[in-house]
Amino acid sequence: MDPNPKTHPILSYVMARLPSLGPKPPDHSFDIEQPPQPPPQQQPPPLPQLTDPVLLSSMRRAVGDVAQTRSILQILGPRPDHETVDAAKLKVSEIESNLSKELADLVLSQRSSEIDRLEWRVHLAEKEKKIREEAEKERGFYKMVLQLDEMHEEYEKLLKEAEERLVKIYEKAERGGEEEEEVVVEEEEVSEEVVGVLREGSGKGMERVDLSNRRLRILPEAFGRVVGLKVLNLSNNQLEVIPDSIAGLEILEELILASNLLEALPDSIGLLQNLKILDVSSNKIEILPDTICHCRSLLELDVSFNRLTYLPTNIGYEMLNLQRLSIQLNKICSLPTSICEMRFLCHLDAHFNELRGLPLAIGKLANLEILNLSSNFSDLKELPETFGDLMNLKELDLSNNQISALPDTFGRLDNLTKLNLDQNPLVIPPAEVVKEGVEAVKTFMAKRWLDILVEEERKSMLEVQEQAQTGWLTRSTSWLKTYASGVSETVSGILSPRGPRDPYLDQQL
Repeated sequence: MDPNPKTHPILSYVMARLPSLGPKPPDHSFDIEQPPQPPPQQQPPPLPQLTDPVLLSSMRRAVGDVAQTRSILQILGPRPDHETVDAAKLKVSEIESNLSKELADLVLSQRSSEIDRLEWRVHLAEKEKKIREEAEKERGFYKMVLQLDEMHEEYEKLLKEAEERLVKIYEKAERGGEEEEEVVVEEEEVSEEVVGVLREGSGKGMERVDLSNRRLRILPEAFGRVVGLKVLNLSNNQLEVIPDSIAGLEILEELILASNLLEALPDSIGLLQNLKILDVSSNKIEILPDTICHCRSLLELDVSFNRLTYLPTNIGYEMLNLQRLSIQLNKICSLPTSICEMRFLCHLDAHFNELRGLPLAIGKLANLEILNLSSNFSDLKELPETFGDLMNLKELDLSNNQISALPDTFGRLDNLTKLNLDQNPLVIPPAEVVKEGVEAVKTFMAKRWLDILVEEERKSMLEVQEQAQTGWLTRSTSWLKTYASGVSETVSGILSPRGPRDPYLDQQL
């Protein structure tokens, strides 16, 4: 929640020195058994003049709004994840839809002839009020989730604006308070090569354009009018924005935007219905637009080496044909559950992220052959039991995590030929088994799984036998009770003075 020193260096430094919201004072309680702790090291100033108390005081006054917002968010809690926000939006939409239906039904309800018109109107008003109150009560929690997400979104914008304010204050201090005339820098003209491509493309169909390594900063809107383009390579340039007109390349099949300065993709990218390969690796993208899910023809998607913290919620429900997904070197905490619907996915690389686990239904990826989950470090501690359903898995890298035990179903991965378990605190299987290689691990886990099944079968048989014995005793006891009851009735009938008398036995001799 505090400003990141890497992205907001000046703001982070100033905020750390706000007296009311700085770090908590250290505990001065003395422990004779422990040596005194050294005082915490203070963050060095990112710029030399920040040690000036006058400048620092001016900067503190300039970030009062940030400090206030931060204190509020610290009370409200962390930002909800993307899936939670999407689920809340869907729930609010459902509640509003049901509310509209209930109100419509209320309006169309018929008044009984026995009820006075005025009374009926009062009844309708009270009923409507009750319906709205119940809907609002149900909607309240989900609205809180959405509002908290919006507050965090605004806070991030506030941080960016505050950093820009502080940079201006610092630059002004460096100039000694003298305002310099603004220098207007005109945008770079589009290179002659790009102009040539546009002219040629407008005149006749072009299937391939390679403008990689050209130091391009601008992609003209007119590029969307290059008819017939199927492959466009713009990698290794200095592009910061892709124009919305890219959607005009209706038959584009391959788009390479790797190694640029992109911070986002246009929403219109979802209109590229024929796109099969999309590479936006090595950029500065923080969020993928939800519309990217509409690229249903995609076979390969590479978003590696960016700043992503999550993937679109519905990515797996719509990209059903995807075969290769590369999301390594990001900050992704969890994979959306929809990713388990990518039935044709063969290659998934998610190393160097912050994954805390995998979706429970991961075993549904029946065609997955290569899976790299290495270097998620302290975040990844276990794998779900459905992991053993990845029957076609051939290569698996789990190195540099905190996994202590492989799932019991691991021995079912018959096709696994490459396995890396280095730098994990493994207990199951033990280290000596891991050293012997993948086959030894599979054998150990398969035997363990078989032992578990045998033990479960034994327990199940014991339960059946106990139930059978209990049933026999119950039947025997029931039979004895019935028999005893019959005998009792017979004896009672004979001895009872009220029983019917036999006239033959009563006659006198």
